[in-house]
Amino acid sequence: MTQLKPAVNSNDHIDGDINSPLELVEYGDYECPYCGRAYPIIKGIQEKLGPRLKFVFRNFPLSKVHPHAFTAAVAAEAAGQQGKFWEMHDIIFEHQRSLDDASIIRYAESIGLDMKRFEHDIQQKIHIDKVHNDFESGMRSGVNRTPSFFINGKKYEGEWEGEALLQHLKSLLMDTSIKPG
Repeated sequence: MTQLKPAVNSNDHIDGDINSPLELVEYGDYECPYCGRAYPIIKGIQEKLGPRLKFVFRNFPLSKVHPHAFTAAVAAEAAGQQGKFWEMHDIIFEHQRSLDDASIIRYAESIGLDMKRFEHDIQQKIHIDKVHNDFESGMRSGVNRTPSFFINGKKYEGEWEGEALLQHLKSLLMDTSIKPG
């Protein structure tokens, strides 16, 4: 079974308790229609599992087929500099069909970012490098499509649509041998 490389660390955006018994990592592309379909499923899973789940999103922009995915990923990283990664992540997925530069700026304004700082930060190499590093870690981890999921460090090859992923995660919670990541 393919392992997550590197393991979740301080460079990641973590939504949830870092000591949760379940760790779900998604490698995603903001312009990918499948990732767009996965977005509300993951939100529902987070709501249902609450403190028993921590969620991590890593960027895996497939730029050749999704021309706005890389810029959207950098925008989310830049928003993270102001503590609003998840707000930007959400608004981008909620408006996935409009990811041109002007739209990204409107989204940044709508979530209350300091726009002068955002427009500076989006140009910074550190955020571009973060997206590249996420992509490279996906390649090392065996990611070959988006979305790709890892549960507690192991690649999940099962179905994710509908209730399938939620049911799998719940079954893992029943296994008393799992330990927090």
